[in-house]
Amino acid sequence: MSDQFSGTKDVADNLAFSLDNLNSYLESACPEVERINSYKQFKGGQSNPTYFLTAESQKYVLRRKPPGKLLKSAHAVDREYKVITALEHTPVPTPKTYHLCENPEIIGTDFYIMEYCDGVIYWDPVASEAPIERRKGIFDQLNFGISALHAQDYKKLGLEDFGKEGNYIERQISRWSKQYFESETEVLDSMHKLIDWLPARTPKQKYTSIVHGDYRLDNVVMTHDDKNMAMLDWELSTIGDPLADFGYHCLLWHIGKIDGEASKNLGIHTEKEYLDLYLTRTKMELESEWDFYIIFSLFKVAGICQGILGRVRDGTAASDFAIQMGKRAKMFADLGWEKAKKIS
Repeated sequence: MSDQFSGTKDVADNLAFSLDNLNSYLESACPEVERINSYKQFKGGQSNPTYFLTAESQKYVLRRKPPGKLLKSAHAVDREYKVITALEHTPVPTPKTYHLCENPEIIGTDFYIMEYCDGVIYWDPVASEAPIERRKGIFDQLNFGISALHAQDYKKLGLEDFGKEGNYIERQISRWSKQYFESETEVLDSMHKLIDWLPARTPKQKYTSIVHGDYRLDNVVMTHDDKNMAMLDWELSTIGDPLADFGYHCLLWHIGKIDGEASKNLGIHTEKEYLDLYLTRTKMELESEWDFYIIFSLFKVAGICQGILGRVRDGTAASDFAIQMGKRAKMFADLGWEKAKKIS
């Protein structure tokens, strides 16, 4: 699996750009970045095409909007750049950012440049690439990253305008419902039922923080000694409900059907252990809302997958794997509706 997504490949013809244009622009706009000699495309990712840039003595990462027809709220590289830059001097593991370009004439679409973090990405959700005795430490570091993020005071970081306070889940339901309908390639009955079911059962938001929106193991670069080095893929980040963000992060235990015994056999935390660790680190309290957060998260990931399938339809998906991902929309929606029926 790691070979399929790790590392780089030759740049696809439709995603190529002119190095001369890029270097000419950076020479005056961001002289801190060395002249780029070559570039490759990272294999992983379905949303924003990401490139490995090589200079004389430095390596960088360029992340851009894909070319072509795009959903209005998708591929927000400017938002990614803003939040990563704001978090640079906090305990939250993030790459250093260099420059945001919002002039599509340079390489064809908006882009930003950040440092290249030379570490390890575990593509398997339970880090099966690592020896079993190391996996709990990896998950502890994974937990540390999202806990540190949710503990930040977004106002002190200058992110007051990064999202609206309150009603996060209500706005998310509206957003992902709209994206689902815009991307719908076949009618998913369970998704339609969740869209009707969720609004009436949304709990009152108790906490407000920066939320990542898509935090999982393969969006984190670990050092070679299993420390959280950099959290990646901030496209869905905003100001919102941290418990909903953490619920999405914990879908592993539901999608993978990993009960207590399975967790032990895999060398990772049980869901309760992992949740308790998060609540201890963030000093947050959770009552009876957990089932709702999981159902909402299944709805959200179904919406994400359907959006990917819609991009395949429109010819803007950045990975062959996007087709496989998109087909999972029905599976996630069905699982969410099964759980919803049990607590209705």
